[in-house]
Amino acid sequence: MRQLLISLLVLLSPVQLLAHEPMYVVNGEVVATIDDIPQDNIASIDILPASEETIAQWGEGASEGVILITLVYDTPAHFAAEGHTSFTAYLAERVKWDSRMPAERVSLRLTIDTDGRATIREVLQSTSRQFLKRVERAIAEAPAWQPAIRSGEPTESIELVNLQLPEGKSLPVEHAVILR
Repeated sequence: MRQLLISLLVLLSPVQLLAHEPMYVVNGEVVATIDDIPQDNIASIDILPASEETIAQWGEGASEGVILITLVYDTPAHFAAEGHTSFTAYLAERVKWDSRMPAERVSLRLTIDTDGRATIREVLQSTSRQFLKRVERAIAEAPAWQPAIRSGEPTESIELVNLQLPEGKSLPVEHAVILR
Protein backbone atom coordinates (compact mmCIF):
# COMPACT_ATOMS: atom_id res chain seq x y z
CA MET A 1 0.00 0.00 0.00
CA ARG A 2 2.83 2.41 0.87
CA GLN A 3 4.42 1.98 -2.58
CA LEU A 4 1.08 2.77 -4.26
CA LEU A 5 0.75 5.95 -2.20
CA ILE A 6 4.30 7.02 -3.01
CA SER A 7 3.64 6.39 -6.71
CA LEU A 8 0.53 8.55 -6.53
CA LEU A 9 2.45 11.29 -4.75
CA VAL A 10 5.13 11.29 -7.45
CA LEU A 11 2.47 11.65 -10.15
CA LEU A 12 0.61 14.44 -8.35
CA SER A 13 3.55 16.54 -7.16
CA PRO A 14 6.38 18.39 -8.87
CA VAL A 15 8.94 16.34 -6.94
CA GLN A 16 11.28 14.63 -9.38
CA LEU A 17 12.36 11.47 -7.58
CA LEU A 18 11.65 10.89 -3.92
CA ALA A 19 14.89 10.54 -2.04
CA HIS A 20 12.88 10.22 1.15
CA GLU A 21 9.37 9.14 1.96
CA PRO A 22 6.52 11.59 2.39
CA MET A 23 5.21 12.55 5.81
CA TYR A 24 2.37 10.31 7.00
CA VAL A 25 -0.42 11.86 9.06
CA VAL A 26 -3.03 9.49 10.49
CA ASN A 27 -6.10 11.07 12.14
CA GLY A 28 -4.13 14.31 12.53
CA GLU A 29 -1.06 12.67 14.12
CA VAL A 30 2.31 12.34 12.37
CA VAL A 31 3.40 8.68 12.27
CA ALA A 32 6.57 6.97 11.07
CA THR A 33 4.87 4.30 8.96
CA ILE A 34 1.48 3.22 7.69
CA ASP A 35 2.46 -0.37 6.96
CA ASP A 36 0.45 -1.79 9.85
CA ILE A 37 -2.86 -0.10 8.99
CA PRO A 38 -5.30 -2.56 7.41
CA GLN A 39 -7.07 -1.13 4.35
CA ASP A 40 -10.44 -1.92 5.96
CA ASN A 41 -9.69 0.71 8.64
CA ILE A 42 -9.05 3.56 6.18
CA ALA A 43 -11.94 5.95 5.51
CA SER A 44 -10.05 8.33 3.18
CA ILE A 45 -6.61 9.23 1.84
CA ASP A 46 -5.60 12.73 0.77
CA ILE A 47 -2.27 13.49 -0.87
CA LEU A 48 -0.69 16.92 -0.47
CA PRO A 49 2.12 17.66 -2.91
CA ALA A 50 5.45 19.03 -1.70
CA SER A 51 4.65 22.73 -2.02
CA GLU A 52 5.42 25.90 -0.06
CA GLU A 53 1.90 25.80 1.39
CA THR A 54 2.24 22.19 2.53
CA ILE A 55 5.66 22.85 4.10
CA ALA A 56 4.33 25.99 5.80
CA GLN A 57 1.46 23.98 7.31
CA TRP A 58 3.32 20.78 8.26
CA GLY A 59 6.97 21.90 8.60
CA GLU A 60 10.18 20.74 6.91
CA GLY A 61 9.16 17.08 7.34
CA ALA A 62 6.63 17.72 4.57
CA SER A 63 9.33 18.55 1.99
CA GLU A 64 8.54 15.27 0.19
CA GLY A 65 4.78 15.75 0.43
CA VAL A 66 2.17 14.63 2.94
CA ILE A 67 -0.19 11.69 2.90
CA LEU A 68 -3.21 12.35 5.11
CA ILE A 69 -5.07 9.24 6.21
CA THR A 70 -8.39 9.33 8.01
CA LEU A 71 -9.37 6.12 9.76
CA VAL A 72 -12.91 4.87 10.30
CA TYR A 73 -12.37 5.39 14.05
CA ASP A 74 -10.96 8.17 16.25
CA THR A 75 -8.90 5.92 18.55
CA PRO A 76 -7.54 2.52 17.42
CA ALA A 77 -8.13 -0.74 19.27
CA HIS A 78 -5.45 -1.41 21.86
CA PHE A 79 -4.30 -4.63 23.51
CA ALA A 80 -2.82 -4.30 27.00
CA ALA A 81 -3.22 -7.37 29.15
CA GLU A 82 -0.99 -9.10 31.67
CA GLY A 83 1.88 -6.67 31.10
CA HIS A 84 1.79 -6.93 27.30
CA THR A 85 1.33 -3.97 24.98
CA SER A 86 1.68 -6.10 21.83
CA PHE A 87 -0.81 -8.81 20.90
CA THR A 88 1.91 -10.57 18.91
CA ALA A 89 4.16 -10.75 21.99
CA TYR A 90 1.22 -12.06 24.01
CA LEU A 91 0.57 -14.80 21.41
CA ALA A 92 4.27 -15.69 21.20
CA GLU A 93 4.26 -16.31 24.95
CA ARG A 94 1.03 -18.37 24.88
CA VAL A 95 1.72 -20.52 21.82
CA LYS A 96 3.96 -23.33 22.94
CA TRP A 97 6.47 -23.80 20.14
CA ASP A 98 9.79 -25.26 21.23
CA SER A 99 13.06 -24.04 19.69
CA ARG A 100 13.76 -27.61 18.48
CA MET A 101 10.65 -27.44 16.28
CA PRO A 102 10.82 -26.07 12.74
CA ALA A 103 10.12 -22.38 12.24
CA GLU A 104 6.48 -21.63 11.46
CA ARG A 105 4.65 -18.46 10.46
CA VAL A 106 1.06 -17.28 10.49
CA SER A 107 -0.41 -14.01 9.22
CA LEU A 108 -3.97 -13.19 10.19
CA ARG A 109 -6.52 -10.44 9.79
CA LEU A 110 -8.48 -10.11 13.05
CA THR A 111 -11.75 -8.38 13.82
CA ILE A 112 -11.88 -6.61 17.17
CA ASP A 113 -15.58 -6.24 18.03
CA THR A 114 -17.22 -3.55 20.16
CA ASP A 115 -16.71 -5.69 23.30
CA GLY A 116 -12.98 -6.05 22.54
CA ARG A 117 -13.12 -9.73 21.54
CA ALA A 118 -10.69 -10.75 18.80
CA THR A 119 -11.82 -13.21 16.13
CA ILE A 120 -10.02 -14.39 13.03
CA ARG A 121 -11.49 -12.71 9.97
CA GLU A 122 -9.06 -14.18 7.45
CA VAL A 123 -5.99 -16.41 7.41
CA LEU A 124 -3.55 -14.64 5.09
CA GLN A 125 -0.70 -17.15 5.47
CA SER A 126 -0.02 -20.26 7.50
CA THR A 127 2.95 -22.56 7.11
CA SER A 128 1.29 -25.43 8.99
CA ARG A 129 -2.13 -26.44 10.22
CA GLN A 130 -0.73 -27.50 13.62
CA PHE A 131 0.79 -24.05 14.26
CA LEU A 132 -2.38 -22.29 13.08
CA LYS A 133 -4.50 -24.38 15.49
CA ARG A 134 -2.28 -23.36 18.42
CA VAL A 135 -2.51 -19.68 17.44
CA GLU A 136 -6.31 -19.96 17.03
CA ARG A 137 -6.59 -21.45 20.53
CA ALA A 138 -4.44 -18.66 22.03
CA ILE A 139 -6.59 -15.99 20.32
CA ALA A 140 -9.81 -17.61 21.58
CA GLU A 141 -8.45 -17.63 25.15
CA ALA A 142 -6.97 -14.11 25.02
CA PRO A 143 -8.26 -11.29 27.22
CA ALA A 144 -10.35 -8.58 25.59
CA TRP A 145 -8.84 -5.60 23.81
CA GLN A 146 -9.80 -1.98 24.36
CA PRO A 147 -12.03 -1.56 21.27
CA ALA A 148 -11.59 1.22 18.73
CA ILE A 149 -13.62 4.35 19.47
CA ARG A 150 -15.59 6.47 16.97
CA SER A 151 -17.54 9.50 18.19
CA GLY A 152 -17.19 8.32 21.77
CA GLU A 153 -18.64 4.85 21.08
CA PRO A 154 -16.87 1.49 20.68
CA THR A 155 -16.65 0.37 17.06
CA GLU A 156 -15.41 -2.70 15.22
CA SER A 157 -11.90 -2.56 13.76
CA ILE A 158 -9.43 -4.74 11.90
CA GLU A 159 -5.95 -5.70 13.12
CA LEU A 160 -3.13 -7.57 11.39
CA VAL A 161 -1.09 -10.20 13.24
CA ASN A 162 2.15 -11.69 11.95
CA LEU A 163 3.69 -14.33 14.19
CA GLN A 164 6.77 -16.44 13.51
CA LEU A 165 8.10 -18.92 16.05
CA PRO A 166 10.57 -19.83 17.33
CA GLU A 167 11.72 -16.21 17.37
CA GLY A 168 14.95 -15.64 15.49
CA LYS A 169 14.80 -18.92 13.58
CA SER A 170 14.48 -18.68 9.79
CA LEU A 171 11.77 -20.39 7.83
CA PRO A 172 13.02 -23.26 5.67
CA VAL A 173 13.65 -22.34 2.05
CA GLU A 174 11.11 -23.85 -0.30
CA HIS A 175 12.59 -25.38 -3.42
CA ALA A 176 10.65 -25.51 -6.63
CA VAL A 177 11.17 -27.35 -9.87
CA ILE A 178 10.14 -25.64 -13.08
CA LEU A 179 9.24 -27.98 -15.91
CA ARG A 180 9.25 -26.76 -19.47
